[in-house]
Amino acid sequence: MEYKEKWGKEYPTAVKSWEENWDILATFFAYPTEIRRIIYTTNVIEGLHRQFRKVTKTKSVFPNDDSLRKMLYLASQNITKKWTMRYRNWDMILSQLEILNQTS
Repeated sequence: MEYKEKWGKEYPTAVKSWEENWDILATFFAYPTEIRRIIYTTNVIEGLHRQFRKVTKTKSVFPNDDSLRKMLYLASQNITKKWTMRYRNWDMILSQLEILNQTS
């Protein structure tokens, strides 16, 4: 096992987890590259969190959880208005998902 020789000493817990859960992890590789990229990409989530931090950093205390929830809801409404870019190769990805849906 080449990966174990390369990474086993530095990341023994990760290697052990891969070995114990390979049957679950292997399903990820059944998807085409474009779909896998969407699954593991977190840029959108990180961007959303960055926008939330920008909105909340000026307020150090919220009177209650509901006030924070309302502020984040309003911020999300403004943030999502700016989401205009489509994901690269989206038409191809949709086609691949349709094919996968038909075969399952």
